[in-house]
Amino acid sequence: MHDVAPTPKTIALIAHDNCKVDLVEWAEYNRESLRPHRLIATGTTGSVLAHEVGLEVTCLNSGPLGGDLQIGAMVAEGTVDMMIFLWDPLEPQPHDPDVKALLRIATLRNIPAACNRATADFLISSPMATTEFQQDRQDLPATREFPLQRAS
Repeated sequence: MHDVAPTPKTIALIAHDNCKVDLVEWAEYNRESLRPHRLIATGTTGSVLAHEVGLEVTCLNSGPLGGDLQIGAMVAEGTVDMMIFLWDPLEPQPHDPDVKALLRIATLRNIPAACNRATADFLISSPMATTEFQQDRQDLPATREFPLQRAS
């Protein structure tokens, strides 16, 4: 299935506690680029962005209380166009399975996703962030067969 990603985009913003300052700094720097888009965020992250950066953000539950799952459901439904998820790879999270599920569904649904500031800069500054584009969001079949080839 090819969806046309509209302008403005729906951008999911998520940051683990040790990464919230990075996301706030990134959002401040990119405030004008973010302003025309529909921003959704997990609860604490969204509240911090709205208060510190002055962006309009729809806040869902906090990550440990199901916010990651809510965003994952929106990704699965095809209503998220881009995801900025500054996660902390060095700190175990009590909701690690939810984090992994969110990253998995974003990958499967072909959603542009940034897990660090450098990639987030590339995504938000891309011409595709401000124009419509054909986004291939094909559903994967329940099972896939891959031919096994052995090296001789």
